[in-house]
Amino acid sequence: MLTILGFTMIATFLVLIMMKKMSPIAALVLIPALFCVFVGKGAKLGDYVIDGVTSLAPTAAMLMFAIVYFGVMIDVGLFDPIVRGILKFAKADPLRIVVGTAILAAIVSLDGDGSTTFMITVSAMYPLYKRLKMSLVVMTGVAAMANGVMNTLPWGGPTARAATALKLDASDIFVPMIPALAVGLAFVIALSYVLGRRERKRLGVLTLDAVLVEEPETESETVLVGAGSGAKSAGGSGAGNSAAPTGGSGTEGAVDGGADDDDDDRMLKVLDPNRTTLRPKLYWFNALLTVTLLTSMIMEWLPIPVLFLLGAALALTVNFPHMPDQKARLGAHAENVLNVSGMVFAAAVFTGVLTGTGMVDHMARWLVDNIPDGMGPHMAFVTGLLSIPLTYFMSNDGFYFGVLPVLAEAGAAHGVSPLEIARASLIAQPLHMSSPLVPAVYVLVGMAKVEFGDHTKFVVKWAVLTSLAILGAGILFGII
Repeated sequence: MLTILGFTMIATFLVLIMMKKMSPIAALVLIPALFCVFVGKGAKLGDYVIDGVTSLAPTAAMLMFAIVYFGVMIDVGLFDPIVRGILKFAKADPLRIVVGTAILAAIVSLDGDGSTTFMITVSAMYPLYKRLKMSLVVMTGVAAMANGVMNTLPWGGPTARAATALKLDASDIFVPMIPALAVGLAFVIALSYVLGRRERKRLGVLTLDAVLVEEPETESETVLVGAGSGAKSAGGSGAGNSAAPTGGSGTEGAVDGGADDDDDDRMLKVLDPNRTTLRPKLYWFNALLTVTLLTSMIMEWLPIPVLFLLGAALALTVNFPHMPDQKARLGAHAENVLNVSGMVFAAAVFTGVLTGTGMVDHMARWLVDNIPDGMGPHMAFVTGLLSIPLTYFMSNDGFYFGVLPVLAEAGAAHGVSPLEIARASLIAQPLHMSSPLVPAVYVLVGMAKVEFGDHTKFVVKWAVLTSLAILGAGILFGII
């Protein structure tokens, strides 16, 4: 019964958010609360929620201060050179922009933290996607998949969990998987090429030799201007459309339009050389602070929430020593902080009920028990296939510490090495990074202003294909 209710609860949640019948926050809270009553454990709902909130509170704190920290770094101009470099490579060609998104997300993912990756990637790419009227779900989908492949780094989480759960060395799991993971990353880049060609066909190849930002009449009217299009920003009412795409099939099918474009144009100030928040004299201090922060995360000198708390406080104090300026920066990023932290705490209700009622355990056991006996010698392959739905519907902790040991035991009974089982368990991370139970995905869709349901509908099929490509490469190379 718990197995059926568990799958039904997850399916109900996904259907409602993809059909946009409920907001993600409302669905994450109300649906599990309702199913908790169906299970007959409504009296324990409070305990389940508190347990879930307690487990995710450090993550929520980390995201809150990470958003403030990187928001300040964006304000002061730390990432302006990155944006300009991407623009120089992209040249307003949608194909190059999408490929550039995948490459940027993969590179930034080397720090091992998905939230950081998404904040930097969206901050750099959002103005370009929005200004050229490209599909924002393409950006979120490509970034999530690239980060998912790179999330298998030993310091990224899944590999360390697999090693701990099966008492193996992380390097013995990860190093042999490098060729298969390289195939997965190549698949994501190839997919981004295909998606970019689709965007190019829809929009046409735009002429944009440089991206300029001219001083507007008021600060709120700053926009990006396509110099090659022959349009100039005069700060008047026509500035909002100065870089609108004119080639290809027009803008039909674009994700956002109408009045939303006017609102978002006011936000596209990443390259504005005249914005008052720039701190060019402190550029190298901010760069060194960021490198030190990321190094500290990788070396685990302090817990990540503590690092971002200290980093945000130091960045605010040094760059904006006056209290009114600090309050202004905090206010500017308050919406993102509230959206993301609220989503994380709502997800805590979902995970708390799934775990507390025993639904997760019953679902996992049901799947394992229904593996045909003849598949025993192929348990590594089975583990890879099972990891695709399980890591999407479960947290990494739940899968690696709860399910993986059971799969490893079943494999050992048929002579399958625990190392093969552990490697196979990593293949689904491109899909896992878009799971509603992963807090970082809410940073991605929140900053990109994409509905979680839209992101889910777009990315799931491509992420599953990426995971299968890694699994196939692992089998072909004899790794799995």
